[in-house]
Amino acid sequence: MIGNVIYYYKQNKSTRKWERRRNLVGFWLLGLCNNYAYVIMLSAAHDILKEQEKENEGNGTTVHATTTTTEPDGKYLECNEISTGAILLADILPTLIIKLTAPFFIQHFSYRLKVSVCVIFSLASFLLVSFSVGIWMSIFGVVCASISGGLGETTFFGFSSFFEKNVISAYSSGTGGAGIFGALSYAGLTSAGLSPRHTVLVMVVIPVTMFISVLHESPTAQSCYNMYMYNKFRFDFFQPLLKYMVPLILVYFAEYFINQGLYELLYYNDIWLSPKEQYRWYQVDYQLGVFISRSSVNILKINKLWVLPILQFANLGVLTYQVFYRFIPNIWIIFAIVLFEGLLGGAAFVNTFYKISEDIAPEYKEFSLSVATIADSFGISVAGAVSIPSHNHICSLHLKM
Repeated sequence: MIGNVIYYYKQNKSTRKWERRRNLVGFWLLGLCNNYAYVIMLSAAHDILKEQEKENEGNGTTVHATTTTTEPDGKYLECNEISTGAILLADILPTLIIKLTAPFFIQHFSYRLKVSVCVIFSLASFLLVSFSVGIWMSIFGVVCASISGGLGETTFFGFSSFFEKNVISAYSSGTGGAGIFGALSYAGLTSAGLSPRHTVLVMVVIPVTMFISVLHESPTAQSCYNMYMYNKFRFDFFQPLLKYMVPLILVYFAEYFINQGLYELLYYNDIWLSPKEQYRWYQVDYQLGVFISRSSVNILKINKLWVLPILQFANLGVLTYQVFYRFIPNIWIIFAIVLFEGLLGGAAFVNTFYKISEDIAPEYKEFSLSVATIADSFGISVAGAVSIPSHNHICSLHLKM
């Protein structure tokens, strides 16, 4: 249980070996539980739109969720006019709002209370999507997942400042684990015949597990934030963090433009996977790359963070060209590019926070780690906003396969 494996000690940060292992395992579990709902919602984005459209049509409701830009022979591209970028925005905008505001008030609440709130919203997200009666309800469920994930990430990165820096690697690895296990479990269960609704409902075991863990006795960490930082926050304190945050923003913009604007358009006809299954396995492939790189900072540390956005934008260029010209003959090449995309995204995430933990003075570390979480969410939000009109424009072009 998380409450049993993580505890806060106020001054002495040198722990015995067994205590260190408990802290690392605990932070890994926190990362896993916190990101699971977010991953499931993005993995299910395509199916949420498709299934809701069919239900609306069955009720005689006119909807425009999907455009058929394809003829029956499959020679033209088929896609959703409401791209999965719409799901992405619902999944990230509440997170961004929380990350922009939380560092200025969150220190007033105990860590146990904050974790409990995360659990409640995570549980609500799965239940709302599972029992949804309309697209609006599905979107609201995604918003709840976003609130849970955003509050959790801000909370746990701030909490990590009370421990040795390797817990950041453990937490990041856990978030990567949520990615691969979440995407794989969703793809596996739906491929085995379970409906998207029932698959999402099964996932309530994750917040339930987290809820049970916070029932156990665990010491309360007292924030060491300097209250002056909250009441008199100045740009001259925020500015030094930009060298860490800007590369992460750019990496995540390119990454999520690919994920939510292009994945759905990168399918191949007449192969062993249907277009819907290809979308799911792209998600699994991407999350595998994220998991590997988020778990590797102790093996391979990247100091030149600016290299990562350059490589990620190269991926974006190649895959955009593929959507228009179909020059890549085999889906396995796409899988390789998607894996590389995930590796770059995971590396940018873990190395950014690891460097902040190394470089920033202890008295500013908790605040800095919490504020820096804005970067990935900002990049994802911009990507979601841009990917929707871009995706819809591509859909309107009637591109040949």
